Amino acid sequence: MRSYRTVFWDIGGVIVELRSIREGYAAFIEGISAEAGLDSDVALDRWTSTLGEHFKRREKPRYRLARDGYEKATAELFDQTPPTDWMDRLEAAVSAAVRPKPRAVETITRLSETGVRQSIVSDIDTREAHLILDAFDVRERFDHVTTSEAVGYTKPDERMFRNALDALDADPSATLMIGDRYGHDIVGAAALGIDTVGYGSDATGPKTTYEIDGLDELLGIVGIDG
Repeated sequence: MRSYRTVFWDIGGVIVELRSIREGYAAFIEGISAEAGLDSDVALDRWTSTLGEHFKRREKPRYRLARDGYEKATAELFDQTPPTDWMDRLEAAVSAAVRPKPRAVETITRLSETGVRQSIVSDIDTREAHLILDAFDVRERFDHVTTSEAVGYTKPDERMFRNALDALDADPSATLMIGDRYGHDIVGAAALGIDTVGYGSDATGPKTTYEIDGLDELLGIVGIDG
């Protein structure tokens, strides 16, 4: 078994339940729709469709800011004049709704307590990444946060992984990347000689070094007693 000293984490679908983020979006839309006399179901469908189009129009592998998409989607509901505090309200709704994946917080904490260095490597806006980590009170457990906003590209582009490696002066052969998407997290990390941990069936493939169903299994791979 290799000796791993560094672990890279994806956020969406690994640290945070994606469904809970969507619930935060829905709560945000329900609140502003009620004030404006809009049908909340119609507004949510229109909002999510506009947001989806925002990301579809990006030139891969370049990143498009989620915040810009949120602004476009919200403006669509108000004839270009959304409430001035819309972003604060969106962030508050998401912060209240987000839930961690089972054993995510405990595993991150245990790794930190045993001296394993950790970094986020995620296709996300920087502020949004911090919001989620702060909501789970694990921000200080990470030695670095690499986001697509900071790098300008999305996984599997090697610049995402190199950013985290360089920031921690980490040896790829002593580093693990845990992710839930094979074509993004696993393929991208493996191209740089980083061993990979596939979390869930969508992260399984020939370049997946380890497969897990529960995040606490990561401790045994690193060589730590749970």
